Amino acid sequence: MKDYELDKRKYVIAGVAVAIVAIYILRLFTLQIMSDDYKKNADSNAFLKKVEFPSRGIISDRNGKTLVYNQPSYDIMVIVNEQRGRLDTLEFCKALNITKEYFIKRMKDIKDRSKNPGYSKYTQQLFMSQLSDQEFSVFQEVVYKFPGFYIQRRSIRQYEYPNAALLLGDVAEVSPEDIKEDEYYQPGDYIGKIGIERSYEKELRGTKGIQILLRDNFGRIQGNYRNREFDTKPVPGKALTLGIDIELQRLGERLLEGKLGSIVAIEPSTGEVLCMVSSPSYDPRMMIGRQRGKNHTALQKDPMKPLINRAIMGQYPPGSTFKTSQALTFLTEGIIDSTTMYPCHRGFVVRGMRVGCHGHGSPLNLIPAIGTSCNGFFCWGLYNMLNNREKYTSLQQAMDVWRDYMVSMGFGYKLGVDLPGEKRGMIPNGTYYDKVFHQNWNALGVISISIGQGEVTLTPLQIANLCATIANRGWYITPHVVKEIEGQPIDTLYHQKKYTKASAVAYDLVARGMRRAVTGGTCRHANRRDYEVCGKTGTAQNRGRDHSVFMGFAPMKEPKIAVAVYVENGGFGATFGVPIGSLMMEQYIKGELSEGSKRQAARIQSQHLKYGTKDR
Repeated sequence: MKDYELDKRKYVIAGVAVAIVAIYILRLFTLQIMSDDYKKNADSNAFLKKVEFPSRGIISDRNGKTLVYNQPSYDIMVIVNEQRGRLDTLEFCKALNITKEYFIKRMKDIKDRSKNPGYSKYTQQLFMSQLSDQEFSVFQEVVYKFPGFYIQRRSIRQYEYPNAALLLGDVAEVSPEDIKEDEYYQPGDYIGKIGIERSYEKELRGTKGIQILLRDNFGRIQGNYRNREFDTKPVPGKALTLGIDIELQRLGERLLEGKLGSIVAIEPSTGEVLCMVSSPSYDPRMMIGRQRGKNHTALQKDPMKPLINRAIMGQYPPGSTFKTSQALTFLTEGIIDSTTMYPCHRGFVVRGMRVGCHGHGSPLNLIPAIGTSCNGFFCWGLYNMLNNREKYTSLQQAMDVWRDYMVSMGFGYKLGVDLPGEKRGMIPNGTYYDKVFHQNWNALGVISISIGQGEVTLTPLQIANLCATIANRGWYITPHVVKEIEGQPIDTLYHQKKYTKASAVAYDLVARGMRRAVTGGTCRHANRRDYEVCGKTGTAQNRGRDHSVFMGFAPMKEPKIAVAVYVENGGFGATFGVPIGSLMMEQYIKGELSEGSKRQAARIQSQHLKYGTKDR
């Protein structure tokens, strides 16, 4: 008789055996095929894959002077899986001159995947960076006592001059966000943080190499694997040549010492930035080495905000420098011509409203109006444009036409300079005023924009670009800091001419007006015998003391430089803007300052302005 209970047990036992075999097979498949932990472990026992970092690209100025170069540095790397036996922590810390608390925290951070997403116990992790030559020498003698720790040679940035910190930028350890965004980076790598170092990171960084070293069964290095057959050599980063003239940059920083503000100079024919000064600034060498974090924190807390690049981030009322853009618009639109006369009774006065002006002859036409910086003339121009119903169907349409001219001149949007952090400034249009005034506004309510006040704001870079456009009589090339990249062309954006909506005839008249300002107007102190200077002052109203503004170019007929100066709370445009702008043009055109100009530069350098909280 058949025993059914025995048959059932047989099937149960067979099923359990099959399940166990299946589980083992699945686990083996997971370990050997789906996971590379054992492969990493085996590889780490047999090989040491040592990263060889490329040298970062050198940065030079337009005259071939080196600005940023590399110097040797040493990092301490650790492979956690190789930390066999008990580490003598005290001796290790003594060799590196660190505390035991630092050691414990650092090892904890290395293993914390939230802080170190690329962590693997089988690969090299950064323990300590940027050892000096002396620190390296001490540790090298005892490194054999600490299994799992290695010395990695690399290079760090060094700066030839204590200038142009915000322009050049700096390099620091990658953040977790950097690693997530680009698989090129591993924990402990360096990346450009601001300035040119950031915007040209991919060109400057180069390509890493890998050196494969063979170990014995005790983990000791036996030499290169298969005579370097599988090694890859690092590829150095590309060298950059900037349009910057470092001597001009240094002079600009001297002249703005003790002041808040900016100086931007452009070569009109190419759009190359000749200098970009932001004050206050700092020595870029503060951002080298292990003190970088401490110094960066101190700069962040500084109430004068030295980490803000005012040249591209400062959004200011342009003041009377903006009148040139109004003249260009009114002329091209046919609102005025070269003979149009407007009255100025110490200001623009209509229906009880008054926009004040200083004393000068009245009535007057365009060229003397630019020369004397007449508020009344330009207020009348905008008033007549916005109220012209023969040409424009509505106030809003007239306002939008005005705005289109401004945008074509590079205002209201980012120009596209090759630096991170550029701001756009503000140019209002009809829709904006409809929203602000609930569709109940008129020309008188916005008249201050005609003289660079009210809602209008520009960056110093945009003011300098306006000046370069006038120098070129109607076109500009997007301003850019980098002149050449080793082995490759720069972006085509930085070769293309951009023409504005204003006519060439209008530009010629405005240039003549700026020349009049220098020969017998508000910029008289910029006049020279050896070359013709064209200029325009600005005194931008502010809640505190007025801002001192100037823009100018020279020579008049074959311009080599266009410069904008903005000194916060500096008073009249002629107080600081004109003399600083004149010195900058002389330095670039002549190659040096005369003895008299050197004395003037020293006086301006010694004049430090006092700032309160509201001024910042």
